[in-house]
Amino acid sequence: MTDPIADMLSQIRNALAVHKSEVVLPYSKVKLAIAKILVGAGYLTMAEIIEKSKGSNSYDELKVGLKYLGREPAISNLKRISKPGRRVYQKAGQLPVVLNNLGLAIISTPQGIMTNKEAKKRHLGGEIICEVY
Repeated sequence: MTDPIADMLSQIRNALAVHKSEVVLPYSKVKLAIAKILVGAGYLTMAEIIEKSKGSNSYDELKVGLKYLGREPAISNLKRISKPGRRVYQKAGQLPVVLNNLGLAIISTPQGIMTNKEAKKRHLGGEIICEVY
């Protein structure tokens, strides 16, 4: 797998398309940070780590609860912006506005992963991971 973040976004997108209530993904700190931002913004219901026993060869997993508004998913689009073959970086003043501020962009900054609105307040630029609306 060359891009685990894109894989995470695709698994969430596919689960929403078939109306699943939750998705179990391979765990990483970056995926957990992205999931927590989406929970805080109201796009997901929960994000928790499922720890595997230390003796086994299996890895920890991340369980993500999906949110629906009636029969429609809360997320209408998840789009990966910065990819391994083409990284996209923006300065603080050039951070994107997603859907006239109805959506959000997730940015990786020197002070951690945060939304585009948070990064603008702190005057931080960084790598644009994805857009959600």
